[in-house]
Amino acid sequence: MGGSRVDLTPQAAQLLCRLRAVHGPLMFHQSGGCCDGSSPMCFPLGEFKLGGSDVHLGDLAVDGLAEPVQVWMSRAQFEYWRHTHLTIDVVPGRGSGFSVEAPEGVRFLIRSRLLTEQELLELDGSVG
Repeated sequence: MGGSRVDLTPQAAQLLCRLRAVHGPLMFHQSGGCCDGSSPMCFPLGEFKLGGSDVHLGDLAVDGLAEPVQVWMSRAQFEYWRHTHLTIDVVPGRGSGFSVEAPEGVRFLIRSRLLTEQELLELDGSVG
């Protein structure tokens, strides 16, 4: 999928629709921490305070949601992952207590692949 740094699986999209009904508009933040900090964290939009050290990777259009789900990453982590395409998935298990899916018995997970040269050309300058 050219022109995009981030996508999600159908299972993750379904979970986001359920979570949106409970928590309102949502956002993701991917930090560079260890353990749960290396998983994408899902928050009600605006609950996680963003700053100059965060990079906006893109917005996920989810069928059934009126608004896109923003995806952010710490700038330090982005320096490591800038050449990858990320897909947000969901797997059984317990993630961080701070991420809104934790009570569901599942956790969000990042799957990655290297961007193609064409994708990198299309994305050049799109993140800041």
